[in-house]
Amino acid sequence: MNKLITLFICCVFLGIFSMNAQREKIQYSTKFDNRTIHWGYYLGLNQKSFKVSYADNDTYIEVESSVGFNVGLIAGWKIHNNITLRIEPGLSSNTKVLTFTNIDGGDRERVREIGATYLHLPLLLKLSTNRLNNFRPYVLGGFSYDYNFSSNEKNPDDNSNGEFRMTSSNFGYELGIGCDFYLPYFIFSPSIRGTFAINNELVYDEDPSSPWTGSVDYLGTRGVFINLAFH
Repeated sequence: MNKLITLFICCVFLGIFSMNAQREKIQYSTKFDNRTIHWGYYLGLNQKSFKVSYADNDTYIEVESSVGFNVGLIAGWKIHNNITLRIEPGLSSNTKVLTFTNIDGGDRERVREIGATYLHLPLLLKLSTNRLNNFRPYVLGGFSYDYNFSSNEKNPDDNSNGEFRMTSSNFGYELGIGCDFYLPYFIFSPSIRGTFAINNELVYDEDPSSPWTGSVDYLGTRGVFINLAFH
């Protein structure tokens, strides 16, 4: 996660440096801010983990997360000079490894690898400052819907047969910051945001006393997204 944050900071400082390096303050893409509707796309990286809470202290899950990839489209509707409503449909992928430290035995019993691909549908409110030469900082936040194509929710097998199951449909909220850099031919907009699941994503095993899920009260996604958007 620290690597993602460092990457975002480098992108922002590189953009600011290139803007300040101009000898003449030429304002680029001046017509962009006058548009009511605008479009774009984004590419990015993510690192997702889980927040886990327990009904008791019998279960402890260690989560090992890896860096994943996101890609999607952007549609924005300007409702005020400094306020834009955005929808950003896209796909994100990520792999996590769960280790159940309370279970004896080999990796088949103790370890679950969860590779997931999500349809990600956030609805966000973007609050921007006034334009400062060729850059414009902003904050954004809103709610999102995720459909997990790899959930195994309807799989009749559970952890007793090696299958860790999660819900297909999930809801969350997002908070982030970013900056629009106005370049001669397009707008470059890096952003970093946190995403937080609202609902419990765990599908419980058939056995109420299952050593994998019986003591888990809540399991929900927590993650960091870095998106590089182009308008």
